[in-house]
Amino acid sequence: MGESGGAVVTYGVRESDDVRRWVEWLEGSEHPAQVFGLGESLGAEILLQSLGAGARFDAIVGDSPFSEFRSAVRQRLELRIPRPEWLARAVSGTVVEAAILYARLRYGVDLDKASAVEAVRRTKTPILLIHGSDDMRTQPWHSRMLAAQNPELVKVWIVPGAGHVQAGGVAPDEYRRRVLGWFSDHARIAER
Repeated sequence: MGESGGAVVTYGVRESDDVRRWVEWLEGSEHPAQVFGLGESLGAEILLQSLGAGARFDAIVGDSPFSEFRSAVRQRLELRIPRPEWLARAVSGTVVEAAILYARLRYGVDLDKASAVEAVRRTKTPILLIHGSDDMRTQPWHSRMLAAQNPELVKVWIVPGAGHVQAGGVAPDEYRRRVLGWFSDHARIAER
């Protein structure tokens, strides 16, 4: 375990099934009372996508996930392109579409499937999303949008002044309390 095949990152398209298989292995060999997931950035996105692949978690915490590949990459590119804004949008849109087409043709990967939206919408797993208010790499609206897909099970904590995956550094005690509390609140009572 722990070794994934492949030479390219597929932004969760293939990795989410790796997570599902890892959870099944863990349950089959170690028989844990609970399985929790904690991921940051792309790792959070992959955890969320793994729910759609059938991974069984008792609860998940995702720090700074993106909602879907296309908008996340466009957003990051637009920050790097000099203004005017219309030019940044046009260039980033062209680059992203070319990259998606290249990934499909060269590697057989449909990056439009790199999205946690549907998995979050259908999950029965409680999810806490953490995002920094000042995250420019993956803006907080990604977590808010994901939470809107399943507001009964998905909660969002926006950390004032935190950038990308910096919530734990900006508010370490609160971060620890919320993450451990989330897992504790959603722990199953072990059968005796």
